[in-house]
Amino acid sequence: MTLRHLKIFVTVCETGSATAAGEKLHIAQPSISLAISELEDYYGIKLFDRIAKRLHITEVGKSFLQYAAHFVGLFEDMEKEIKNFDVTGIIRIGASITIGNYLLPGYITQFKQIHPQMYVKVIIDNSEKIQQYILSNQIDIGLIEGVVHSSYIIEHKFRDDELVMVCGNDHPFANQKNIEISKLQGESFILREAGSAGREIFDSTMTSHGIEILPAWESTSTQAIVRAVQANLGISVLPYLLVKDSLDRKDISQFQINGIRFQRSFSVIYHQNKYLTESAKDFIALCK
Repeated sequence: MTLRHLKIFVTVCETGSATAAGEKLHIAQPSISLAISELEDYYGIKLFDRIAKRLHITEVGKSFLQYAAHFVGLFEDMEKEIKNFDVTGIIRIGASITIGNYLLPGYITQFKQIHPQMYVKVIIDNSEKIQQYILSNQIDIGLIEGVVHSSYIIEHKFRDDELVMVCGNDHPFANQKNIEISKLQGESFILREAGSAGREIFDSTMTSHGIEILPAWESTSTQAIVRAVQANLGISVLPYLLVKDSLDRKDISQFQINGIRFQRSFSVIYHQNKYLTESAKDFIALCK
């Protein structure tokens, strides 16, 4: 099999069809289909199910994609490296919302002092999405909160963090330090979206204590959550770094659940098959 076969397969996965892949690669659609068939015959596997004239990647196809995407990416990295990529190239960084707001700007400032001509491309999203971007080779390095969910991802923990419970200043829980966890059952919750690391930690903790939480609000915006809490529309759990200013201004209040702390780690992650340039290694070394 050739790099051309792998690149065609990866492009079909990215675009969702042989026709779209052909248009992107400027290759006739029959040649795209032939390349996929040759891959399937060579490895003796089924990469796609063909249902209702649409392609649906199989489970073994998903596993094959993890390697194919990074073989293709490795070849591109090799070419960029040979062309002095570490001096004038691009590094793609993804970060979770907390890290992106409070830590990433400082890391990039330090990185630019070491590599002033490098272009740094940044994506800020929740931790689950950042892991997906690593797996699909859309970013080189990720900075996330919480748990890594794929065996293809290598992680290095570099800092601890904590989530805090917050409520309106007039709420009965305001500034209390020993709220029994059972009292949360009847509360209205305003939470981050599913897929965020903080939400995952909170949900798992509640489940382990037999507490079922059905959020009244879900939002990707911390600011929207803080304002809703401030208006006494519900209580929430958020990263301390994201609510520190609001707590200092006394816009909202903090409270503590008896015997419960929501602790997590920040990690720098990359794909196990990712070729790390010297500049990428330099960025990872800055994360501390």
